[in-house]
Amino acid sequence: MSIRLVPPYDRETATAKVRAKELSWNFQDADAVARACTEECEWRERDKFLTGREAVEDYPRDKWTIEKDYRLRKEMWSFDQNRISVCFVYEWRHRDTGQWYLTHGNEHWEFDQRGLMSKRDSSANDIPITAKERQIAKG
Repeated sequence: MSIRLVPPYDRETATAKVRAKELSWNFQDADAVARACTEECEWRERDKFLTGREAVEDYPRDKWTIEKDYRLRKEMWSFDQNRISVCFVYEWRHRDTGQWYLTHGNEHWEFDQRGLMSKRDSSANDIPITAKERQIAKG
């Protein structure tokens, strides 16, 4: 039996929604990231403001051309009805410099009645690390 990932969320469905989002980013599937959003979605990604599914699809593609060996972990922080908040951490290597980074932050998501993301607000910080300091296993 499959779980329907639509609001109102309970602990099981909210956790499953978080895992699905984590997978689409780790597989670097920009189409899946965008398909999970409404046509008129609104995202704040640090200092960038994106509107619409097409902008959302372009954003991770551009990001992944710079952020190589990207590996992400998301943890549900809270949920209520049609909203989920997560803490995240990911590691990546800069395409041009080879410098490794640990990025951590928070995201707040809002979904429509079909379970499509209508709003996303993300705040993040980048910390330079060495390759030996990496902790998120690949694969």
